[in-house]
Amino acid sequence: MKYIDEFRDKGLARRLAETIAAEAHPGRDYRLMEFCGGHTHAIFRYGVQHLMPPNLSFIHGPGCPVCVLPMARIDHAIALATQHDVTLCTYGDLMRVPASERKSLLKAKADGADIRMIYSTQDVLRIARENPDRQVVFFAIGFETTTPPTAVAVKTARAEGLTNFSVFCNHVLTPSALQTILSTAGPDGVQLDGILGPSHVSTLIGSRPYRFVAEQFGVPVVIAGFEPLDVMQSALMLVRQLNDGRCEVENQYTRAVSEEGNRKAQALIDEVFRIRPEFEWRGLGFLPNSALALDDAYADLDAEERFPVEFAPAKEIKGCECPAILRGVKTPTDCKLFGNPCTPDNPMGSCMVSSEGACAAYWSYGRFRAASLQPKVESRS
Repeated sequence: MKYIDEFRDKGLARRLAETIAAEAHPGRDYRLMEFCGGHTHAIFRYGVQHLMPPNLSFIHGPGCPVCVLPMARIDHAIALATQHDVTLCTYGDLMRVPASERKSLLKAKADGADIRMIYSTQDVLRIARENPDRQVVFFAIGFETTTPPTAVAVKTARAEGLTNFSVFCNHVLTPSALQTILSTAGPDGVQLDGILGPSHVSTLIGSRPYRFVAEQFGVPVVIAGFEPLDVMQSALMLVRQLNDGRCEVENQYTRAVSEEGNRKAQALIDEVFRIRPEFEWRGLGFLPNSALALDDAYADLDAEERFPVEFAPAKEIKGCECPAILRGVKTPTDCKLFGNPCTPDNPMGSCMVSSEGACAAYWSYGRFRAASLQPKVESRS
């Protein structure tokens, strides 16, 4: 397969579905978590769940960097922009994420703060060059995938001597989140039989970092691509591992992911960043070794060091189930706010805002069918 249409071929999808149905044992359940929000949207957009046998269900994981960013970090960014009168630059998805007291970056911008939406780190550098008399802060966010561009921006700023550029760093690491979800599986968490590993993240870190999932927790992992046939083939690979009693890390996305990942990018990240002792994730709490900060050698470009701020502790919106949805213990339709009043036009939580959020996927592709597609997960929170 080399071209996009081949990964959406109806005939191949039908035959894959028949194979999965034939090989899935009727006497057991197959509860597969798709870690990445891109997988969630592929499942809903192409109706993959409809092609699965009734005892195979997909459980949505925390794989959306905007969704897992805690409200306190949005509050911090708003305080940074308003208390120090800096130019704050970030990606579009973050602009409407609710902060405390129904604020958001977009509302802060409407109130007069200089907050700008950018498409790449090069935009931030350009704004800094064009405005030498203003401090420009990049609100950096994302999993391992988006970290190298931030590192390049930091090195470029240093090389050019840009003293009005700094980074508010919110890059997070996926293995720690997986560790937490699996550590709480069981009576206090979600029951999982297998995991569809993230695609883009794995192109950078490779498949090796997931070995602990199989070795420590006895849960098989298949690194899966984003197209519908990728997801279906990965589900079949997990079904076969579970039927055989195997527990391994397999790679379905071989056209992009290797075992060792992108070593050049990894070296760049190691040079520019250090691992934070702990970092808060929405829904998962404070996780050890789960995020990055600028290395001490670049501390002068760290916005948290350059612009200390004060703000009140964040308060989650009453009734919003985003934290439980991100842990996989509830689905979007379990939330009383879903659909009314929480919609993409009036988001109450991050999962409805982000283009990779589970609530956005339910709303865009499956809100009228969701009730019949509920994964067989018992809510425990």
